[in-house]
Amino acid sequence: MDKTADERRQEERIDYRWPVWFSEDFHQGMTQGLMVDVSSGGLAFQCSRESHCPQSGQHLTVRFSVPRFESHDPTATVSVTRTGEVRRVDEAGHGLHRIAVQFDTPLAMRPAELVSLNDACKNGEAP
Repeated sequence: MDKTADERRQEERIDYRWPVWFSEDFHQGMTQGLMVDVSSGGLAFQCSRESHCPQSGQHLTVRFSVPRFESHDPTATVSVTRTGEVRRVDEAGHGLHRIAVQFDTPLAMRPAELVSLNDACKNGEAP
């Protein structure tokens, strides 16, 4: 991501490649994308130009998973559903768009802080 995009961030994000489902309304069909990164305030994901890619300003419901750090299973995740507004749509190359969504209600956790804490505990460091 370019420097100007990084400067808009209010907190660090974790890079996390995992499926994300999105739609304007969960009562209609869902479209799958690939999460790129996530923070407590939003997420970025990629979707193909051929899919129902959202537009800037559009309101979405997104369903995704984040790592469950308190588990000893490295593949354990927690499913989350949030509504939010599409803040940016950028060309990502190779027939993809990168979508940035700001949540209406932030997550109760800060994923990047959890990654740092988890890494420190694995290395035997005090948090």
